Amino acid sequence: MKTGVAAAPPTAKSFTFGSSRLFALAEKLRLYKPPPPLSSLFDEAEEMRAEGIGKSISDVGFQESIAPVRFRPKKAAVLVCLFEGDDGDLRVILTKRSSTLSTHSGEVSLPGGKAEERDKDDGYTATREAEEEIGLDPSLVDVVAFLEPFPSQHLLRVVPVVGILWDKKAFNPTPNPAEVEAVFDAPLEMFLKDENRRSEEIEWMGEKHLVHFFDYKTGDEDHVIWGLTARILIRAATVVYQRPPAFIEGKSNFKYSRMHTACVIKVGIVSGWEFLCISKSFDLKPRYVAVMFVIYS
Repeated sequence: MKTGVAAAPPTAKSFTFGSSRLFALAEKLRLYKPPPPLSSLFDEAEEMRAEGIGKSISDVGFQESIAPVRFRPKKAAVLVCLFEGDDGDLRVILTKRSSTLSTHSGEVSLPGGKAEERDKDDGYTATREAEEEIGLDPSLVDVVAFLEPFPSQHLLRVVPVVGILWDKKAFNPTPNPAEVEAVFDAPLEMFLKDENRRSEEIEWMGEKHLVHFFDYKTGDEDHVIWGLTARILIRAATVVYQRPPAFIEGKSNFKYSRMHTACVIKVGIVSGWEFLCISKSFDLKPRYVAVMFVIYS
């Protein structure tokens, strides 16, 4: 999947339907380049496997079911689809997930999903999923930027794809009832403001993390936007408006220094949390120097 591919040039529709302000934003976003990814344990484990570093499972006597040498997160992409509202404000398309889904049922999310082998890049994944979920024709979306990947609770590497919907009137939402209960939109700038926002501090493995909740009302429906969706929208709004949020974002610190590790051992999954232990010792004696975990929801 190509997270760094250049966004497409302006379409003919952009000159017909988009305001000069929206066109200027699209041009600015086309120049955006996400910061280089930090070296992760996933990547280091893969590099070590490719270089033949570390012992095989049979050499050290661990069961293959609990100690795989190779581990890579699955890829996914979501569409941050922006358009101009009637008042000229910048808005983003959101969905309320179906209450029948097995995970995150009834929650607010961005259109998107897991990558398939036939997907040529993240933009294709995001727009394909948006078409399947809410009937958004990919030809209506001008992909202009790719943000840095976000890890999810379900061990997905999620790439936010920013797209411009030049002609909002051409989009007639048709939610797939198996996946989506409702389609609505919200002002992007609200994710930089401290209004209608609350946060909860959680502590896990000795570290404190802030989880943000944004309350938003459409008609008679009250929505709560939180978790991974809120974090992505905070980042998208920061990039678009080129200013930080008016609140403490409390980014989780998942930076991993370069380590000369020998083996990666999956020690188990507890309540949906996956634990990976790193040992600098080739004999796998109990000298673990790091534990990798994913707490994103």
